[in-house]
Amino acid sequence: MSTAETPASSGPLTLNVYNRQGETVGTVQVDPAEFGGAINRQLLHDVVVMYLANQRAGTHSTLRRGEVAGSTKKLFRQKGTGNARVGNRRTNKRKGGGTTKGPKPRDYEYHLPKKAVRAATRMAILSKLQDNEAVIIDDLAVPGGQPKTKEFAAVLKALAKGMKLDQLPVPKKPGEELTPEQEAGRRKQLARRITWLIGTADYDTTLYRSARNIQGVELMPASQFNAYVVLRQKRLVLTRAAFEALRKGPAQQ
Repeated sequence: MSTAETPASSGPLTLNVYNRQGETVGTVQVDPAEFGGAINRQLLHDVVVMYLANQRAGTHSTLRRGEVAGSTKKLFRQKGTGNARVGNRRTNKRKGGGTTKGPKPRDYEYHLPKKAVRAATRMAILSKLQDNEAVIIDDLAVPGGQPKTKEFAAVLKALAKGMKLDQLPVPKKPGEELTPEQEAGRRKQLARRITWLIGTADYDTTLYRSARNIQGVELMPASQFNAYVVLRQKRLVLTRAAFEALRKGPAQQ
């Protein structure tokens, strides 16, 4: 991976604003400088590796030669039997013997500087903006104040249609020809595989309970974003309030 930074586009970025029906109701101009201005791929890689390492339990454990069951007696004398010389049955060369230099429980946790981690988070958001993988939704509140998974899923379906995710190009093998029905089927499969990160301005229990049973959907406050969770999901959806909080920067969130 190149350590060079990827410069931001020369002009402001344009984000579409959608309503709950998936209709475009406006646009928002974003200056890339508000999110760092450039993307350092090496920093993003380092921060993602840090998050993955910190999630490891580190409970792996193998039995060494001195920990397996079995006698420590030499199997037979050194000379005079015609066999190759051997030691006891605990050696790693025998079935049921110990493991040589196998893993033992350890802690994989480590941390990069806080400023670097915060910068990587904003770079990850900027990459979504530059790749047209982020949108703003005007209103995401669930009517009635009761968790409704069906209504939340309908909003996502409308957003996918408004973002024309059902028109993504279908990957084909070299020389492969598909009928219109097969192409439509593959396009539907692609649409189902899209994962979503929903960013809100604050904790919303009703929204969380509405979205938690939908596969591929993760909902959290924008202040809890990190580089790993932003890059892992395919599409980023922000409420207006969440987007304004991100524009102000981590100090004001």
